[in-house]
Formats: sequence, C-alpha cells, structure tokens
Amino acid sequence: MKRSIAGIVERNGSFLVGLRLPSGEMGGRWEFPGGKVDQGERPEESLVREFREEMGIDVIPGRNIATVSFENRNGPVELTAYEVTMRQERPAFLTEHERVEWITLDEVERRSFVDSDLLLVPFLRKWYESRGN
Repeated sequence: MKRSIAGIVERNGSFLVGLRLPSGEMGGRWEFPGGKVDQGERPEESLVREFREEMGIDVIPGRNIATVSFENRNGPVELTAYEVTMRQERPAFLTEHERVEWITLDEVERRSFVDSDLLLVPFLRKWYESRGN
C-alpha cells in the first residue's frame, strides 16, 4: 500500500492550504501540504522533506491526528495527517502550488478540495475542538 502524508498547520482557527498548479491529475484543486512517503522514509521525515521541497519551509512534525484509507487509480493509499509547526511565517517559494491561503475548516468543505483530504475533515474538527477551540 502506498503511503501519503498531510501537514496540518493551524493558526488562530485557520489552516494552511495550497492550490495545486493546473497540470496533473489533481491540478487546480486545493489540498493540505504534503505528499508521498518515499520507500524507507518515516512519515515525519517525508513531512520535513515535502515542506522544504515544495515551499522552502522548515517544519517540526507533531503528533499524528488521523489516518484514512482510500483507493485511487494506482490502488490503495493510506493518508496520515500530522500536526506541523512552521519555523517561518510564510513559504519562501512554491513549486507545486499556485498560491497558499489560510482558511477555516468550513471553507475547506466549500472549496474544490482533493477527495482524499476531505476524508480528514471530520478528524480535524475533533482534533481542533480537543485543543479547547
């Protein structure tokens, strides 16, 4: 089974999301930053790598929020969301996204989000509320 990760960066009730470049299977759709976990790589290592490669941001991975499974055209995938703390205020550059924005979970459900990330929303709501918000 392939493994992917999503980095959940929350600030004052808003979450960091990116609008994917128009090309590719998920082009023009919104997502939480992240990507594939490479062979022999721990999920936390892939979070650090993906944020560096795609946004030029150093991050500190936190706890596992949720894991969901789904199927795409390449077969089964396991997607795990982790808390992430950014060491910088904003991305230095973008390689996979047209732009990034801070939006609420309600806004996530109103945008054209990648299907797999939408599976995370109920878990993100519980996680956010468990933090006293």
